[in-house]
Amino acid sequence: MTKVLEVRNLSKVYGPSCMECYESTGPEFSTNICPACGSIVAAHNISFDLCKGEILGIMGESGSGKSTAVKTLFFDQEPTHGSARFYDSNQQYDLFSLNPAQKRNLRNHRFGMVYQNPGLGLNFNVSAGGNIAERLLMNDLRHYQQIRDRACELLSRTEVAIARVDEQPGNFSGGMQQRVQIAKALAINPPLLFLDEVTTGLDLSVQAAILDLILEIQQEFETAMIVVTHDLGVIRLLAGRTLVMKNGRVVEAGLTDQVIEDPQHAYTQQLVASAL
Repeated sequence: MTKVLEVRNLSKVYGPSCMECYESTGPEFSTNICPACGSIVAAHNISFDLCKGEILGIMGESGSGKSTAVKTLFFDQEPTHGSARFYDSNQQYDLFSLNPAQKRNLRNHRFGMVYQNPGLGLNFNVSAGGNIAERLLMNDLRHYQQIRDRACELLSRTEVAIARVDEQPGNFSGGMQQRVQIAKALAINPPLLFLDEVTTGLDLSVQAAILDLILEIQQEFETAMIVVTHDLGVIRLLAGRTLVMKNGRVVEAGLTDQVIEDPQHAYTQQLVASAL
């Protein structure tokens, strides 16, 4: 399989950090707060590969570090340590060594991000169609009718009424905003898509529609995705492989069926049992 992303020993610490940060935090200590300096070890030593068309799930409770990992890869945050390499059309990018302009270029042209809070991914000062147009304009599509046709196509694909293309996202429900955000992220068919708790707080019917759409995108475009969630049902439906995180560490990793059906770590066993 064609590798899209390679992550090695990714770590993120908030605070001054000291020698005890990594030695005195983690699942065995039931905390990610360093007792010596008070720094927060949000993520430590995360490693994985992601291939074309693959969906990797990252599961864990709030504060486990799963969202932090994704946000460093999307350049929302700077990592403390580690490396990440993105493979794209015979080119390789050392993500954490890029300059700001190079990072913006990848965000705008090759990556997509759907946040749990649509306010982070949408511009509420322009229409739903305008949000998609912004993304298309960044990718050198200049013809007005082509942009509008593409916006309508994407909104229809995400089950947003085309009649609402000129409405601002603030007029939409949370589920509709999430769909517009997905449409915006998909506008350029990015080879790598990050999904951070995209179904949290949504009605079950809306959740089902969004999950079905994600699977359609994967199958049609062979998009590689990282899905961050605390919902075992989402992981079971979407992810071929899964990382389980607690207190900033990966405590279990493997094929999703194996992780769910035969969890080895006590924390994973607890997560699975609570979902039954």
